[in-house]
Amino acid sequence: MAYEITAACVNCFACMDVCPSGAIREAKPHFLIDAAKCTHCEGDFADPQCASICPVEMAILNEFGEAANPLGSLTGIPVARLQALAAAGII
Repeated sequence: MAYEITAACVNCFACMDVCPSGAIREAKPHFLIDAAKCTHCEGDFADPQCASICPVEMAILNEFGEAANPLGSLTGIPVARLQALAAAGII
């Protein structure tokens, strides 16, 4: 299974230039990864480049359907704090 871009994507174009297999394409409402072309960067890089450069948490799912950049991974804010802020309507 290939990596997948979710609706959290903001179409910033960061991932397109770093994908060694050219699997990412511009689309609306968000970019898409061509499953037939996605190699998970195996043989090119130790880590998937789309997930490494993506500035948005929860925007890319790995081959297991898990967020490559889960909540709190980019901001350093603990998930419980993010959930409390969301419940309070702050974010």
